Order: sequence, then structure tokens, then C-alpha cells
Amino acid sequence: MNAYVPILILLAVAFTVAASILVLTQLVTRLLVRPGKSRVKLSVYESGVNPSGDARLRFSIKFYLVAMIFIIFDVEVVFFYPWAVVFREMLLESALIFWEMVAFVGVLLLGYIYVWRKGGLEWD
Repeated sequence: MNAYVPILILLAVAFTVAASILVLTQLVTRLLVRPGKSRVKLSVYESGVNPSGDARLRFSIKFYLVAMIFIIFDVEVVFFYPWAVVFREMLLESALIFWEMVAFVGVLLLGYIYVWRKGGLEWD
């Protein structure tokens, strides 16, 4: 049971911080925002500029495609770190680890070339 004490302390601290932030937010809001303030004073603005137009702008599908492609290739690169850490020790046992990574990079390269040929990286 002693192993769970740090986890319980962490949960208690997290709950206390979250609850205190909520309470402090309510207190500060009630102190700073007086009922006599006008609706214009309480309106939302960005850097002192009143909002204009619709907040629901349509983005090009290319934006989302590039974002997804970036995430996919970024996550795949994460696999290089554990491989690089054990590469030297594993290479002494077998060269298979090197050829597995060559195949992995080959698949990534084929995916990148496919996306490039299809125009997935073009912004215009």
C-alpha cells in the first residue's frame, strides 16, 4: 500500500490546484467585473480590435492534408530514437536491425514520394 501513497498525494495536489483555480477565477471575476459595466465593455476583442465577420472560416483541405502528413511523418521519425540507442549493441549480434531500418526508411520514402507526386505538399 505504501507504493500508492505518492500517487494519492499527486491526485490530491492536482485536485486542490484545479479547485483553487476555479474558485479564484470566480472571485476575481466578481471583484473586477462590476454589474454596472456596459455590454460593449464586456465584449470579446482581439488586441483591441473588434471582431468582424464570421468566426467559422473555411480552410482549404490542403491545410489539413499537410498537417496530417506532417504528423504521420513526425511520429514515424520518433521510431528512430530507440533504434539509434540500441543500434551499436544490436549490430554486433546481427545485421538484421540495420536492414529492418533500411526497409522502414524505404517505406517512408515511398510514402513521401507518393504524397509529393500527388501534389499533397503544394499550397497553391
